[in-house]
Amino acid sequence: MAAVKAMIFAAGLGTRFKPWTDKHPKALAVVNGQSLLQRNILYLQAYGIRDVVVNVHHFHEQVIEMVQNNRGWGSNVIISDERDEVLETGGGLLKARHLLGSETFITVNVDILTTLNLTTLLTSHKETEAAITLCTADRDTSRFLLFDTDNRLCGWRNIKEGNKTERIVIPKEPLQQKAYSGI
Repeated sequence: MAAVKAMIFAAGLGTRFKPWTDKHPKALAVVNGQSLLQRNILYLQAYGIRDVVVNVHHFHEQVIEMVQNNRGWGSNVIISDERDEVLETGGGLLKARHLLGSETFITVNVDILTTLNLTTLLTSHKETEAAITLCTADRDTSRFLLFDTDNRLCGWRNIKEGNKTERIVIPKEPLQQKAYSGI
């Protein structure tokens, strides 16, 4: 695989991880002896990806200290600092774009644990000549992405009680709803 960079989204508040995230960033939650951040960095390394951008906000100093103390777990980790304001996924990506360059890159949500074969994903992305490839699944969720029959993203739907919203940018029928998998 050609040299590919990655971005790990680690700036979030981790509200679903409370009360642990009242004192720690979600990225440092431990699963089987390794933090979520470390697990994802090692996952990327398994595919030869060693240039990794990590955005930080919530308890940013703990994430930075952990990365420095562990020398990036063998990867070149660059911090995209959002300590003044959490920018969410799109804003975080926009802020870090100069760190990622203009070539193909991977993004991973820090709280994702996966065995997805990134080589297969990148090959498929290249073959389809898509601008963006999103990993999705047919699973229960409260937030869906909406795709047409050619797998083009057309909008999104939130079915969470009290916050039901929908935005269809490209009106097409029929639309398939799929859950975003964080990659």
